[in-house]
Amino acid sequence: MADRTHRARGAGRWYPGDRRSLAAMIEDCLERARISPFDGRIAAAIAPHAGYVYSGPVAGHVYRALRDRAAEGQAPDTVVVLGFSHRAAFPGVALLDGGAIETPLGRAALDPDSAARLVDCSPRLFFGPDRHGDEHSAENQIPFLQTVLPGSKLIVALMGDREPDTVCDCANALIALAAERNTLVVASTDLLHDPDYDRVARADSETLDRMAAMDEAGLAKRWSYEEQICCGLAPVQTALRFAAAQGAKRGLILGYRNSGDDHPESRGQWVVGYGAVVYPV
Repeated sequence: MADRTHRARGAGRWYPGDRRSLAAMIEDCLERARISPFDGRIAAAIAPHAGYVYSGPVAGHVYRALRDRAAEGQAPDTVVVLGFSHRAAFPGVALLDGGAIETPLGRAALDPDSAARLVDCSPRLFFGPDRHGDEHSAENQIPFLQTVLPGSKLIVALMGDREPDTVCDCANALIALAAERNTLVVASTDLLHDPDYDRVARADSETLDRMAAMDEAGLAKRWSYEEQICCGLAPVQTALRFAAAQGAKRGLILGYRNSGDDHPESRGQWVVGYGAVVYPV
């Protein structure tokens, strides 16, 4: 159903539920971000997905960089948002169907034709709006994208497993799409979750260094169910492969905070890391 409009379900929970408050919060996150100059078009990015009050200022670094590039004429035709399922694993990659998703900021146009091209590349990629449910990992990127890239269409996808074949097929499908359309991939992930503030800070520093080095194998080796250095490992792996295929040599770490920095009362209870990385080509 190319004319179907999905309704964002996180409004009022993960981010403000009214247009004015949401727009003001996003603009504040963008204005607070300070980006050092760098060359090249952004082929891929890694952004956090927690509630905006926690991760929004870090995500703002990625989206400030994208807004600045768009002002220079480098806006992508299509943005592929790669989230993952927190609650229920499933095989493959589930894409939203339809023509739009509506947030408090209005309707964000989806790209059904490009999504269909991805689905045609592999049986592991399929239209599965039912898999999205209340999942926030991809959806939380959409209001930022509406703000900084209003002319770009979106593909919203959830990766349901971390199998090597799923990562491979998804990356290859995205690479094929990029041969036809100017495509940006945004991988959604938070970093380590742990009560120990110092442990989170140390682990996240190493994780971000590996992300910047595009060390997919090193990230996969360090990841385990007991040590989930980044909850969205499969989206990150996919984005790294895509970025490398576009010619990226290294990522740039634009920002990092954890919840214990801005909310010290969380230290010793539950601390979560947030990083912002882009891959210029």
